[in-house]
Amino acid sequence: MSKTSPLRGLTTISFWAPDVAAAADWYSQLLGVEPYYVMPEPPAPPRYMEFRIGDYQHELGIIDSSFAPPRSSDDPGGAIAYWHVDDPRQTYEDLLARGATPFEEPTPRGEGYVTAAVVDPFGNVLGVMSNPHYLHVLERRPE
Repeated sequence: MSKTSPLRGLTTISFWAPDVAAAADWYSQLLGVEPYYVMPEPPAPPRYMEFRIGDYQHELGIIDSSFAPPRSSDDPGGAIAYWHVDDPRQTYEDLLARGATPFEEPTPRGEGYVTAAVVDPFGNVLGVMSNPHYLHVLERRPE
């Protein structure tokens, strides 16, 4: 497969919530599906839940607010959309070299997932990640 851009496709959007269980319940009702992934496993209170939604089974993650990058009210923030990239650390470094500023250093999330984010020169948060699910869906896509 030839690549023309390091941003290969939207993979995950992450929302922060102080009460992950309440947010997951709200989204379950909205989406009509339950989260497929919960961490840690019950009976511990959830700190992360993930839904697969839409035609391409994109990921919607609900993350405990305590994991959010620190910010003041003037900082960019809120939801972060993550684009799949082949090498998150290299892409992160390239974005910094192009004038972006750090927002979230490359962080391993387990099972092959790595996230990172920068603030572009215009104040937008740009998330990048390696996402095995994205690659799995891509492999199953008809030519």
